[in-house]
Amino acid sequence: MAALTSIKLSEDKIEIVNQLLLPHTTEWLEIDTIEQAHDAIKTMKIRGAPAIASLAALTFSQHLARALRASPPPPFLSSVDALKAHVTPILDYLFTARPTAVNLGAATRRLARTLDASIDAGMDIRTITETLVEDGKEIAREDVGRNKEMAKWGGEWLIEEVKKAGGSGKSLNVLTVCNTGSLATSGYGTALGLITYLHETGKLDRAYYTQTAPYHQGSRLTAFELKTLNIPSTMIVDTMVGSLFQHHHIHAVAVGADRIAKNGDTANKIGTYNAAVLAARHKIPFIVVAPITTVDLDVEDGSRIPIEHRPPLEACIVRGALYPPSLDAQGGKAQAAVMITPEGLDGIYNPSFDVTPAELITAIVTEKGVAIKGGDGKFDLSLIV
Repeated sequence: MAALTSIKLSEDKIEIVNQLLLPHTTEWLEIDTIEQAHDAIKTMKIRGAPAIASLAALTFSQHLARALRASPPPPFLSSVDALKAHVTPILDYLFTARPTAVNLGAATRRLARTLDASIDAGMDIRTITETLVEDGKEIAREDVGRNKEMAKWGGEWLIEEVKKAGGSGKSLNVLTVCNTGSLATSGYGTALGLITYLHETGKLDRAYYTQTAPYHQGSRLTAFELKTLNIPSTMIVDTMVGSLFQHHHIHAVAVGADRIAKNGDTANKIGTYNAAVLAARHKIPFIVVAPITTVDLDVEDGSRIPIEHRPPLEACIVRGALYPPSLDAQGGKAQAAVMITPEGLDGIYNPSFDVTPAELITAIVTEKGVAIKGGDGKFDLSLIV
């Protein structure tokens, strides 16, 4: 079966699948303005570091493309200074939607650099704008190809590591956390892409995945993707990772990343650090799979990565289809949000991400290759950036 997708493009139309309603309802939302893109990212209708960067870039591109077709043209196309004064606040605004995922910042900074370079090159106002439109589209296009590259790098590295340890390199079992497939990217995926690659090459026995509370990206989205791709899989509750490692032969843990610091410390979905600690205890390779845009060489270590804290209420509510199933007014599966905690709790700690120290990470994979620690026990990420 074909892989799922998070973004659909057709002429001047951008649509995203509302991931808050998956897997029970597939609702496509049209994103028609910069403000709608910001809201979709902030409220997690779309999520996954590469996917939100793609949506921001595509919406920015759409905004400028429409301006080029307008008659009369808007005032901000009257001069280079007016264009820069208009564009810079938009890019800054889009960046505020989610602070931890570095891909979003990388995309907005890239577009800002494209603007400055075009101005320095002496381009006219129309050519500058057309260049920005094309660069916004290119940010999204690049994602699928690099995902396949990193999935192959990581998959082949793991196969060889298993062989070195005396295994056959076949029938591999891999655990993942959160959702890192087509729904989190522009296609194929990062860590889930590695699992998909192993499946496509006949090397995978079974994928395991955590539910990933409190948003349940694993049980809602990863489960949906694996089922769609007919990949053998087993879901576990987040707190079952240790038990899984005790009683089943797991060859690796593969996770994505929202930001990788210069020393290799990695911010990813909450619960990743737990899995890394347990993987180290059981001597299971722990692999981070992410595009080079996720590596932030300006951040020395994980202590400097900003961690997004979600509204406390989100940790108190679960969403899903009613059971026994019933239909809503449109004939789809009726869904509900249900509070599972007492009201008026004194305190709720709800970070969206945690940081896994580099010492617990075996390999970091990008589209440029695989980085492992040198003799000094440290990563040299310049090899894969």
